[in-house]
Amino acid sequence: MNQTFRNVIIFLAAIGLVGVTLAFFNVNTAQKLDLSALAQKIDEEQVSAIVVRGSKVEVTLKDDTKAEIQKESGESLSELLNNYGIAPEKIRAVPIEVQENSGAAYWAGVILPNLLPLLLLIGIMWLFLRQVQGQNNRAMMFGQSGAREIQKDEHNKISFADVAGVKEAKEELTEIVEFLKHPQKFTELGAKIPKGVLLMGAPGTGKTLLARAVAGEADVPFFHISGSEFVEMFVGVGASRVRDLFAKAKKSAPCIVFIDEIDAVGRQRGSGLGGSHDEREQTLNQILVEMDGFEPNLGIIVIAATNRPDVLDPALLRPGRFDRRVVLDAPDIGDREAILAIHAKNKPLAKKVLLRRLAERTSGFSGADLANLLNEAAIIAARNNRKEITEEDLFNSIEKVMLGPERRSFLLNEKERRITAIHEVGHAVVAHLLPNSDPVQKISIISRGRAAGYTIHMPIEDRKMRSREEYLEDIAMALGGYAAEKTFFGDITTGASNDMQNATRLARNMVTQWGMSDKLGPRIYGEREDMIFLGREIHENRDYSENVAVKIDEEIDRIMREGLDTALKIIDSNKAAIEKVSEALIERETLERKDFYDIVGITPANPKNVLGLVSPIRA
Repeated sequence: MNQTFRNVIIFLAAIGLVGVTLAFFNVNTAQKLDLSALAQKIDEEQVSAIVVRGSKVEVTLKDDTKAEIQKESGESLSELLNNYGIAPEKIRAVPIEVQENSGAAYWAGVILPNLLPLLLLIGIMWLFLRQVQGQNNRAMMFGQSGAREIQKDEHNKISFADVAGVKEAKEELTEIVEFLKHPQKFTELGAKIPKGVLLMGAPGTGKTLLARAVAGEADVPFFHISGSEFVEMFVGVGASRVRDLFAKAKKSAPCIVFIDEIDAVGRQRGSGLGGSHDEREQTLNQILVEMDGFEPNLGIIVIAATNRPDVLDPALLRPGRFDRRVVLDAPDIGDREAILAIHAKNKPLAKKVLLRRLAERTSGFSGADLANLLNEAAIIAARNNRKEITEEDLFNSIEKVMLGPERRSFLLNEKERRITAIHEVGHAVVAHLLPNSDPVQKISIISRGRAAGYTIHMPIEDRKMRSREEYLEDIAMALGGYAAEKTFFGDITTGASNDMQNATRLARNMVTQWGMSDKLGPRIYGEREDMIFLGREIHENRDYSENVAVKIDEEIDRIMREGLDTALKIIDSNKAAIEKVSEALIERETLERKDFYDIVGITPANPKNVLGLVSPIRA
């Protein structure tokens, strides 16, 4: 469309240019006269000069006006004037100059008006022919890879110092860079350069950023391409592009080739519905051959990234191809603090901002989430016409990333506000009085997303494993709002639907996936199968009998009832505190952690929850 639009513009401009040129050649501002009028003006002595050019007579009057007369080219002007009875002395009194037309001017006046339209047609034909030729060239280049080489740019260069956390991953990749810079250091000991490194991790954990850091650290050519750029609807194009990619890499060896989202072409072959595609499989076969076939690719290291390593073909993961697999986990609290410090370098934070407090509130956030958090905080500060980003802006951005923007137009009546306040305080008090619970960070009845209110409780320290008792307390805390509504109003609302959904899912996983039921024992019930064409779990292979299914339901019901009983006991024993906190919440709409602790007046069951911030680091 852009090329066609440009050609139309060129065509219209050419037509305009020809029109202007023709108008220039045909422009004539002189007054038209006939011979009788000229004779009269000579007789009245109004003519100051006459120039004769062939059949054209140019007359200049004494008032400096111009006039033009046409005569027959074979006749003399003097004879014509004599025929009109003009006295010879009056004719001699007027200077008459006879000029011959030059060859260039004559031919330009004759040929150019006819030649320009022809030149215009030739130009238009040339433009269209060039466009068709370009399409033919693109068709001939269809099998070439679109891999782009990273150019060295000191201003936009990213190094390992710009990537926080993922220490082990950086060590592995630093070793790769050393292999390429100083290969003799390793080959003298008989070590072989690894051919492939697979970066695996959830979205946003920094796979592409690490690859860019490798490009910045390595003094070798760095080619990058996406897995989706290989496969087209035409048979053999993907394999041809793979061959072209490795041919380019061989010319620049030693070098690094980075393939982002390799699962687009590296999915397991012959996996059935949605997983088999002849063109994609041919592309994968060519990648396998190029990485470890008969022709060695010395000095070419392939780095690939994916967040779906479970769907990759086993042939890709064997030694000799992707020799190393680097896992990028979600950052822990220390890594989150370091990541926040990197992204806060070019942002003016207020002096009271403590990145450690932000790290505590962002458990489970990826590096991309943390970068987005600081960006949202900067937007909020700019919207409020502030020159610095405050702690309040940062906390608001956390909630915006987690739950969505505030919906202050979502107004509740007084009854609904009280129900929402009791519900959220019920969650908070139950969590406050459970021995393994995480500290309550914030309670609010300001709507965000689809929630009328929310309670945030985050762990002070990261945990890699969780016990059955902790999960049982999570279920009790999730049902705290339901229990509070039932205790204070004798009725329940639809506000607890999402809580019950999360609690039921957690109870089912405890019974069927984690072996946390004494009655059913340590066994997995229901093998979950990934349907690759959708990329998510949509089917569970039911490998148990109907009797076991009944027992599973009974265990889930038991866990849910025990969680509700625990919540009801806590709510019933602390009605006065709940009333007190809910009244403050209705008045202020939001209670931070310190405010909640001061108002509730009850020591938390988990002694860690009363500890202050650990090793706070200012921005």
